[in-house]
Amino acid sequence: MVSPEEPRRAFAPRVARWCGLGTCLAAGLLAGCGSSIFGSGDDSAEIVSAGPPNAIYGDAETLINEGDYQEAARKYEQVDINHPYSPEARQAIVMSAYAYYKAGKYDEAIGAADRYLTLHPGTQESAMAQNIIGMAYYDRVLDPKRDQTFARRGLAAYDKLLQRYPNSRYSGEASNRARILRDLLAANEMTVGRYYLRRNNFLAAINRFRTVVTSYQTTEQVEEALMRLTEAYMALGIVNEAQTAAAVLGHNFPDSKWYKHAYRLLGKRGLEPQQYEGSWITRVWNGGGEA
Repeated sequence: MVSPEEPRRAFAPRVARWCGLGTCLAAGLLAGCGSSIFGSGDDSAEIVSAGPPNAIYGDAETLINEGDYQEAARKYEQVDINHPYSPEARQAIVMSAYAYYKAGKYDEAIGAADRYLTLHPGTQESAMAQNIIGMAYYDRVLDPKRDQTFARRGLAAYDKLLQRYPNSRYSGEASNRARILRDLLAANEMTVGRYYLRRNNFLAAINRFRTVVTSYQTTEQVEEALMRLTEAYMALGIVNEAQTAAAVLGHNFPDSKWYKHAYRLLGKRGLEPQQYEGSWITRVWNGGGEA
């Protein structure tokens, strides 16, 4: 879970909270146009806080501590709206993303985090912003039988975090969640592939199993995917690819129950596993990519 405490302490407002001798004059009311700059979609008019940026930021921190995350997000936004060049403005953007995430406003959280990364790439809070994007997708992931748009986007977000910020405080959790998402996406491909296989739509099935072998080699599903490729290619009479799938399966997972199935399947035709260099499976498995 992302904690705002560290970034808030590191970016504590550097201006005194009092404005001095009545200089904090009301800035007036601003009728909202129906949404925040980050797309919250609230149709009600919104009052923009008057006062110096450190005071508005402090109000937002209070709301965070009280658990009023949505209102805190709006307060943080107001720092950026009213005082975009203040020392507090940069931190306010990423904290608004965090507050929106805590409020369950995932699209708004992603929008604010994206805005931060666009305006302030490579800064201290960039890893936090990227992690918020990953979490906002991850929290909406459904089971393997459903559409996996959020899983794909979450995986992309976590992969980007691990690539750009490998030593960040979020990298451990990001790595674990990326592994879970890969397993989930591979399971989804297998579910659809088996559906096509049962209906003798072998080419469609092969495309699904091929995705697992190509993109999700580190998942548990790859063993079954190789066996199903053996099965589908044998059904189509493409013997070389069937033998190659079984050979790669046997070489890498000799004790797998799926290898036993593939071996028996070939044996019914008097064949044995044999790896052919011209096979796409050989190229992919050896790290050469697909031609």
